[in-house]
Amino acid sequence: MKNKLTAQYILAFLIVLVFLIPVIYVIASSFKPVSELFVASPTFFPKNFTIENYVNALKRGNFARYIFNSLLVATTSTFLAVVINTMSGYALAKFKFKGSTIIMIVILSTIMLPLEVIMVPIFSVLKFFGMYNSLLALIIPAAATPTGIFLMRQYLITIPDELIQSARIDGASEWKIFTHIILPNAKPAIATLAIFSFMWRWNDYVWPLIAISDPDKYTLQLAIANFSGEYGSDYSSILAMSAISMVPMLIIFLIFQKQFVQGTVQSGMKG
Repeated sequence: MKNKLTAQYILAFLIVLVFLIPVIYVIASSFKPVSELFVASPTFFPKNFTIENYVNALKRGNFARYIFNSLLVATTSTFLAVVINTMSGYALAKFKFKGSTIIMIVILSTIMLPLEVIMVPIFSVLKFFGMYNSLLALIIPAAATPTGIFLMRQYLITIPDELIQSARIDGASEWKIFTHIILPNAKPAIATLAIFSFMWRWNDYVWPLIAISDPDKYTLQLAIANFSGEYGSDYSSILAMSAISMVPMLIIFLIFQKQFVQGTVQSGMKG
């Protein structure tokens, strides 16, 4: 049994290592001078450690502005997604009303549609309301997602109805039930939704490319792609900004990892 467990740990370590090697290489290369990037026998770690790549990127490419734009879009849209999707999931999970099944079927059907199919309608709506070429064009469409609603509904179904009924008997309002019973019990699902929502918005490239035309409003991913062509593929600066783009995702996961792991464990136990 002990040997089997040791073998599993070794296998897990090797799998993690395979996924981490490219990430570590990008981070290590971001501290290399240009002369070390294009050599016949490149090294994994820098021989001459330098932070000039980061300094040049922030000075020449205005990346501080792009990082701020991405953080604003990702945090705002994640907050709205958590609030709206949790409320919607609660309504669909715990309230019985006419048409609730049809609404859920419609929501689930939209999950099957790729973004490319609904890009034109979303773009038309945003342009009609004057949100084209603004950060609102990146925040509003992500405020409610069918995946988030489905995730929250499925999790909130598992919360016993007796808790809600007892609170109602004690005279608690629906808002108090939502804030004092639903939200505390839904922390694992909320953490999962927050992680994925932030990741989707932070790494999004296609939609910002369509919805934003002003360079001052570019997100980090869009700026990195355009930075390559604008300055003749300055790979040192691109590697530096790519390394920086990993930091917010790492921070978000560290903040919510306890609830995320708890939700994973609970899902496994329920299964």
